[in-house]
This record gives sequence, C-alpha cells and structure tokens, in this order.
Amino acid sequence: MIDVLSDLFSLRGMPGHIRSDNGPEFIAKAVRDWIAAVGSQTAYIEPGSPWENGYCESFNAKLRDELLNGEVFYTLKEAGVVIEQWRTHYNSTRPHSALGYQPPAPEIVIWPGEPSGSAPSARPAIVMRPTMH
Repeated sequence: MIDVLSDLFSLRGMPGHIRSDNGPEFIAKAVRDWIAAVGSQTAYIEPGSPWENGYCESFNAKLRDELLNGEVFYTLKEAGVVIEQWRTHYNSTRPHSALGYQPPAPEIVIWPGEPSGSAPSARPAIVMRPTMH
C-alpha cells in the first residue's frame, strides 16, 4: 500500500487528506505512520457509517446486485466488455430515483439540419434507448 501511495503522491502531488474506510490496508500502523511522516492526514469513514460515503455505498450495492452477483467472468477481456455495457446502461439509460426517474446522462441525438426556410429547433432531441433486461 505504501508503494502505491508513494507512486501516486509522486505523480499527482501530496493530498491534504486520504479518505478511507477502516479496511486493513489503512488501519495498519505502518501505513498510518507513513502518511503522517509525509505530511498528509487521514480522514477515516467510521465503521457502520455509510452515510459518510453514501454515493459510493449506493453505487457499490447496485453494481454488485445488478452485475457482479449474476456474472461469471472467464477472461479479463470479457469482464471489461460486460462491465462497460453495464456502465453505459447505468449512466445513459437506467432511470435514477434521485433524478425524477431520468437517466443521469441520456443519449442525445442532434437531428440533421432543418429543411430550408424553416426555423431551427430550439434544442436537441433526447432519445431514450430501450432498457436492458
């Protein structure tokens, strides 16, 4: 873990805080000591407090329920293709309750130019693809 963090700090600069849950990688004394020695601080998510990271917790639950629990990946390539299909569906088709059951990034299609003499449309049409089953 320290090697990975060292590489990231070298490439991206040192963060003011590292937020994490209390997983074994971040509660290890050596990691905590190293983070303090380089001048960064830890910002732990308390155990049993998913509200501190609600968006991530919600996404992880949906990813597991809707994809990972129902798939067996035989190759890394297969996993990449299936997960990308799910990601595209999740972001552009799947309705989200927090957005009034609209997708967060619907596919937008700009229609070809208007016939001559007619006024251009005010905005592009939003085309919703059929949901995946």
